[in-house]
Amino acid sequence: MRRRDALAVLLSGLGMAAGVRAQGYPGKPIRVIVGYTAGGAVDIIARAVSQQLQASLGQPVVVDNKPGAGTNIALRALIDSPPDGYTLMLTANAVAANVSLFQPPPYDIAKDLTPIALVGRVPVVLAVNAQSEFTSIERFIAAAKANPKAVNYATPGNGSTPHLAVELFARAAGITLTHVPYKGGSQAITDVMGGHVQAVAVNALEVQPHVKSGKLRVLVVMTPARSPIFPDVPTVAESGFPGFEASVWYGFIGPAGLPAPVVAKLHADIQRALASEDVKGRLAAAGGEGLPGATDRFTALLNAERIRYEKLIRDAKILPD
Repeated sequence: MRRRDALAVLLSGLGMAAGVRAQGYPGKPIRVIVGYTAGGAVDIIARAVSQQLQASLGQPVVVDNKPGAGTNIALRALIDSPPDGYTLMLTANAVAANVSLFQPPPYDIAKDLTPIALVGRVPVVLAVNAQSEFTSIERFIAAAKANPKAVNYATPGNGSTPHLAVELFARAAGITLTHVPYKGGSQAITDVMGGHVQAVAVNALEVQPHVKSGKLRVLVVMTPARSPIFPDVPTVAESGFPGFEASVWYGFIGPAGLPAPVVAKLHADIQRALASEDVKGRLAAAGGEGLPGATDRFTALLNAERIRYEKLIRDAKILPD
């Protein structure tokens, strides 16, 4: 009995201590880790939201770029940080895919991370050279069905979100394509414009300037609704595959053990940031949309995407670069 009583007192004390810490939160600058280089879509969105958080939290919010190993370097830095709310991460689909893509799994989503808030999504698009014979996604599919593996496509790398998106699309369409992985989207786009590869899958933001200049043509977007920056381009769902979605999504996470009051405060401030005209504008400029909602919604998405990617990576025998 004494042991149980002592344990209860200890746990109660720990809970009270966490509550006290949360009441004074934040009391110093906050770091937001990004697992990609500066200037990309994740970095742009992280900086837009961080600017709004800085105003509402009353403390500097600094973005820290830690690219490499498919975002595993950034994730390890987050996991190893104290669970006090002063180190966060804006993550994307890779957090759900990497537990199956890399073996042994580099982390456990349920045990090592704390979901905070979903932020938004940007469509993956499939684009071709503006002079390509593929003037529509229907022609692209027909060519791939007529000559399996003859049609190729470039992506930013093995296991990248665009790679996984096209593999999901190919299975839905019943076609077999040849994947050409690159070390990033820039060179992949350049080679498609140069006629060396037939198509490229990247996020909408990366191809936008080349579509405007008349060098690329977007065949399809992979979000449920059309992209605001490509309003005339059909979605995969509109092209005969209802319910299909393979977008790049973003969300804030923390290390395991983040106190519930801190999570609640961060979630509330992120919701306010998503409602701001600045963040809405930055997301729209990237071809995306905000996704405000409860933390449970983000937790459910992480689990669902983990399961979907696990099956795809296993069935397609996808390996990391």
